[in-house]
Amino acid sequence: MTDVDTTERPDGEAADPGGSGDPAERRREQRGWYFYDFACSVYSTSVVTVFLGPYLTSVAKAAADADGFVHPLGVPVRAGSLFAYAVSASIVVAVLVMPLVGAAADRTGRKKPLLAASAYLGAAATAGMFFLEGERYLLGAFLLVVANASLSVSMALYNAYLPQIAGPDERDAVSSRGWAFGYTSGALVLVLNLVLYSGHDSFGLSEGMAIRICLASAGLWWGAFTLVPLRRLRDRRIARTAGGGPGAAGGGAVGGGWRQLASTLRDMRRHPLTLAFLLAYLIYNDGVQTVISQASVYGSEELGLDQTTLITAVLLVQVLAVAGALGMGRLARVYGAKRTILGSLAVWTVILVAGYFLPAEAPVFFYCLAAAIGLVMGGSQALSRSLFSHLVPRGKEAEYFSAYEMSDRGLSWLGPLVFGLAYQLTGSYRDAIISLVIFFGVGSVLLARVPVRRAVEAAGNPVPARI
Repeated sequence: MTDVDTTERPDGEAADPGGSGDPAERRREQRGWYFYDFACSVYSTSVVTVFLGPYLTSVAKAAADADGFVHPLGVPVRAGSLFAYAVSASIVVAVLVMPLVGAAADRTGRKKPLLAASAYLGAAATAGMFFLEGERYLLGAFLLVVANASLSVSMALYNAYLPQIAGPDERDAVSSRGWAFGYTSGALVLVLNLVLYSGHDSFGLSEGMAIRICLASAGLWWGAFTLVPLRRLRDRRIARTAGGGPGAAGGGAVGGGWRQLASTLRDMRRHPLTLAFLLAYLIYNDGVQTVISQASVYGSEELGLDQTTLITAVLLVQVLAVAGALGMGRLARVYGAKRTILGSLAVWTVILVAGYFLPAEAPVFFYCLAAAIGLVMGGSQALSRSLFSHLVPRGKEAEYFSAYEMSDRGLSWLGPLVFGLAYQLTGSYRDAIISLVIFFGVGSVLLARVPVRRAVEAAGNPVPARI
């Protein structure tokens, strides 16, 4: 097997759009694809969800003035809002970069080198968090911006492989297995983190040193396991067309990328049902991503829970998310992906209402909430990804999945920003959580209005038996 499939179709589309004709080779490539979730999910879990929010907040508080403010670039920022603002800034950077990278990937047919570059930049920034100590809050914010933006770019490229390695009727299962692999790695590393953090005294480490080791080890894990998908995934070379399609020549890499991006935006207007799904996903996913990124800060700062409780709760989420992702994948085979996602959004709404009334210093109630989150989180995300893969025109996977990733991570800036502003103005995170209920409610209404079968047909793709 070569790294690049040079076989081309007469109409200019990539060969083999639904996966290799050899079932064994297709399964091998799918298993390699799963391992990128296995590699990068440790960053999302250990860094963003558990350790970095509270730790960066403590570093910022150590550097704050008497009124509790730090002053990056001369701008007064309450120390407790720094993490949320840095998450929002990383998303702005990702929004600027992802469309350009996606256009370049589809134009050249070589997603793998771009996946490698973005993955290892993010892994290096995460490993560099070992040096976050004292009052170095600016270093922490900078590394968070780089790592988070790199993750978003790499995930856009990674997701774009899904319609190429899996046929229409197997994408829900393949996507769900990818999420399950990610949650498995997150749970495994969290167990190791919990042992190190809880027993840091017996290891001769300070609490801060133990946290820094946990942060840096996530970067090393990310980089090490990225080697598996880079070895197994194949690039599909896109045929160059005279009419300026996905493989059109012309211009340098940057200029051509921006021209292709403009062409992609024009093309997406020709698929209004795909855009309607993206709008619904953008709104309800904003709630999901805000819960993921702000849960540890909310638990430690608002609910007064210690770090061990937070780690254990997130570990519970990871373990149950594996079962949740696989279980919802099976439900989708019976009821269809759209109905299953709508059901999960109703559960999310109940969870957030319960979270709003969650009493402080009550670990048992927090664990119950974590269990419920675990059961719906992976499935709702996995099925959204597989459903969108049916709505992407062939030959434009990376570009359209860049737009999807902008909805997944790139445009989920509003929730963290609201949380940051709420704390900036009121000193309480609890006041902002009710906004997430609105996101899930509006997202559900918009998704219910999307005729997905007609959307799949409009994209020129075969319609699965259940969707």
